[in-house]
Amino acid sequence: MHCPWLRRTATKQIYLTLHRTRSHSGAKQLSPPLCEFFLQVLMSTIRRQTRLRKEYLYRKSLEGKEKAAYERKQQIRNALQEGKPIPTELRGEEGNWRHEINLEDDITARPHNHIDDEYGLAGTRDPKVCVTTSRDPSSRLKQFMKEVKLIFPNAQAVNRGNTKVPELVEACRTHDFTDIVVVQETRGQPDGLLVCHLPLGPTAYFTISNVVMRHDIEDRAAVSEAYPHLILEGFVSTLGRRVADILKFTFPAPRPASQRVVTFANEDDHIVFRHHTFEKAPGTKGEVTLKEIGPRFDLTVFQVKLGTLEQTDAETEFVFRPYMNTAKKRRLL
Repeated sequence: MHCPWLRRTATKQIYLTLHRTRSHSGAKQLSPPLCEFFLQVLMSTIRRQTRLRKEYLYRKSLEGKEKAAYERKQQIRNALQEGKPIPTELRGEEGNWRHEINLEDDITARPHNHIDDEYGLAGTRDPKVCVTTSRDPSSRLKQFMKEVKLIFPNAQAVNRGNTKVPELVEACRTHDFTDIVVVQETRGQPDGLLVCHLPLGPTAYFTISNVVMRHDIEDRAAVSEAYPHLILEGFVSTLGRRVADILKFTFPAPRPASQRVVTFANEDDHIVFRHHTFEKAPGTKGEVTLKEIGPRFDLTVFQVKLGTLEQTDAETEFVFRPYMNTAKKRRLL
């Protein structure tokens, strides 16, 4: 093994995993060759995740240079289209920029963004969401977790137990989950929601308010397993579109015949969530009847980080500060 730190980390994780497995199953200690095999597999996984993270950070560091080059080429394009002389500061590099412009197409002409790396695989396969809770959840939080699990297609509810956050994220990566949703509580009342995209991030932190569970909704509809249509209303700023993307990519593409609707509506930086099914009224033109499924709650974003859930030193893209709500006309989303 060429990296002592990597071997120590992998040895510790494999020891904890095997110890937990033996404590539950009562199995005897595994043979050294089998332990060495598990160690090799785990170390290869850690190497792969480390390599992917370094490549992502390197590409993200090039965004500033790519944006500056894009602005220079855009100045030359505008000058050629309008018949104006090339700006003085670009005349010495005009030949190189013109050569690059001639080689570009509609896709390569635009600057690359780290969001393209985060959601580069979106649409190639359906999302797979892991829904879990904070440690030692109350019965009400467990029920809320089950109802949140019904919102996301292809979601699986996982009992947290004493699993630490790094172990949870690593297990989700191993089992090809695309997102982690963690619900939190204070004194039995759900008040927090975390959405973490795998394998590179981002992670969005929301506060939950005005929670109404499914059993508190009168005349509620049955939960449909159809992929829902999404309604994202009122996300107009850069941060708003970013939050909308984080929420949007946890859902797969619906079929046109689906009669299930999930709504995220931004009202004064409070994201109102509603869950309905609809039916076309017989004998009418274009009229539909909505029936609520539940649950219903409001979300308020207070932090967006560029890393995953276990990366405490990840770069913070947005964080809500107490003084931000002093400007009455200022809207974040």
